[in-house]
Amino acid sequence: MTYRTTIGWSLITSGIVTLLLAYLPGQSWMWGVGLLVLGIVVFVARR
Repeated sequence: MTYRTTIGWSLITSGIVTLLLAYLPGQSWMWGVGLLVLGIVVFVARR
């Protein structure tokens, strides 16, 4: 059940981020890299 919930939140979050990237100033790839690093930090910190 946790696995399914994680996938659901991941899809919802990625959809929101995709919409935000269209409106944020600057290079979208920079935002993508920044969010990826932030996600990895959060993932490692939760362990």
